[in-house]
Amino acid sequence: MTIPVDHAELRQSFSVLRPYWGRCLLFSCLLGLLVLVSTFYMFEVYERVVNSRDITTLLVLTVLVLFVYVLMEVLEWSRSEMLRAMGQRWDAQLTPRLLDVARRARLQRQDTPPGQVLDDFRILRDGLMNPVVGAAMEAPMSLVFLLLLFAFHPLLGWASLVGAVVQVAITAWNEKRSSAALREAGRASMAAQASVDEALRHTDVVAALGLQPALLQRWGKWQSRLVAQQAQASDSAGVFQAVSKFLQTLMGSLLLGLSAYLLLLNELPGGGGLMIMASVLGGRVLTPLVQAVTQWRAVVNMREAWKRLSSALASLPLTQPTMPLPAPRGHLSAEGVWALPPGAGLPVLRGVSMNLPPGQCLGVIGPSGSGKSSLARVLVGFWPSSQGKVRLDGADLFAWDKAELGQHMGYLPQSVDLLDGSLAQNITRFNEPGSAALRDVLALTELDELVNALPQGLDTPLGRDGVRLSAGQRQRVGLARALYGEPALVVMDEPNAHMDEDGERVLMRVLTALKARGATVVLMTHRNALLAASDQLLILRDGVTQAYGPRDEVVRALQKAAAAAQSGKRP
Repeated sequence: MTIPVDHAELRQSFSVLRPYWGRCLLFSCLLGLLVLVSTFYMFEVYERVVNSRDITTLLVLTVLVLFVYVLMEVLEWSRSEMLRAMGQRWDAQLTPRLLDVARRARLQRQDTPPGQVLDDFRILRDGLMNPVVGAAMEAPMSLVFLLLLFAFHPLLGWASLVGAVVQVAITAWNEKRSSAALREAGRASMAAQASVDEALRHTDVVAALGLQPALLQRWGKWQSRLVAQQAQASDSAGVFQAVSKFLQTLMGSLLLGLSAYLLLLNELPGGGGLMIMASVLGGRVLTPLVQAVTQWRAVVNMREAWKRLSSALASLPLTQPTMPLPAPRGHLSAEGVWALPPGAGLPVLRGVSMNLPPGQCLGVIGPSGSGKSSLARVLVGFWPSSQGKVRLDGADLFAWDKAELGQHMGYLPQSVDLLDGSLAQNITRFNEPGSAALRDVLALTELDELVNALPQGLDTPLGRDGVRLSAGQRQRVGLARALYGEPALVVMDEPNAHMDEDGERVLMRVLTALKARGATVVLMTHRNALLAASDQLLILRDGVTQAYGPRDEVVRALQKAAAAAQSGKRP
């Protein structure tokens, strides 16, 4: 069963462009009328100039028609500029919303690639400049021309109307034969591109494990399907385009012959001039439909992009702005938190609670898969809790505006993701770097040596994902980014996973400095060396709290339990 898609938001965003459409429609109607000037010029030359042999009349007519041709080009250019400006305004209006949809789709791990919404919008925006859009705006003039043919003689009007109906039937048949293949080709294209992107993101694994032949074979299957479906659609579209153009040419000749027949019967009051005019108008009636058949692939692509974009917007509705909150002090609490990854069915956290006042550090330990990284994602508002609440200074952390909260949040994920930009931009979170704040964080994390070693210092481009740095260097830069701006809450997930002894020394110094200035710190680790900086300890296993409390009390309880278990094993 097909689920209906709500197109309201996309239509609403498009409706604000109505003034542009009105002007473009006016220009198109003028262009549709002025295109008949060449026919008018031909009539005047044959009837007025040739009979009178007046050179002055010829010069006046020629100058007039040249002026009209220039005017047509100006109108065509103005319409193109208007459509371009309309696309720019639509882009400026909708792109922030689409970026939010792409981000939320990524968080929810939807099957659709996050960048697909931007690609679909690009298809729609660029489609405004497609010839089929201009032909559609000239369609009202086709109706005017059809009415003129009826005014010349009803038989001419009915003949043109039958031709238009046949052209519509050709368009509908083309839709039935080619649309399914074009949709399947679009899906195969997205799958093939996703396969390539995935392989390029993991080139080291692909090269080390020799995955290239297998991945190439997988890509080849999608590419073969893409080529086959495109060939099928192109074969079908080619036939219909030929038939459509044949019908347009045929209609012009048939109307000319029919007009001549009516003229011989003295039933065409306008004489030979109307005979030629009827042939020209008959061809113009069919022009928008012929253009639609010729550009049918673009029409289908735009229609499918509209559907996908509407579906994406409807699945991730616009969030209402929240009330601005004062800067947090850093009091972090969790109240019976249950959480499951977006798109998953089983919870990874079950009933986790904790209470951490400002200036304290919570150490979270547990075996792999115990839920440490999941808890980190919930504590920074990356994932919502399915039950319970995470609160920062008493406010629901997930409901906090992310742009506002991010200024007071520091986060060092287990896998550090650096962005394509300079070292300074990555550390300052792409804000204008304050010299004092940047200097302080560089000194705290002891990154001066790295900065001096880079060819352009802080302005050195790091490349996509920070490929120009080692894993340990990326983690140190990620630490500096987390500390920039003196955030009230800092969450670190395995912060020393790629650090050497010197890096761990710097990390311990950072933890001490954070606590000294009253920041709240949550530290996920499996190394006991960092637990010395913790004030509280939380032990997770399978997403459930095994122990929680002051560090020394939890350690003593663990030691006591271990001793009891050991004594129970003795004979």
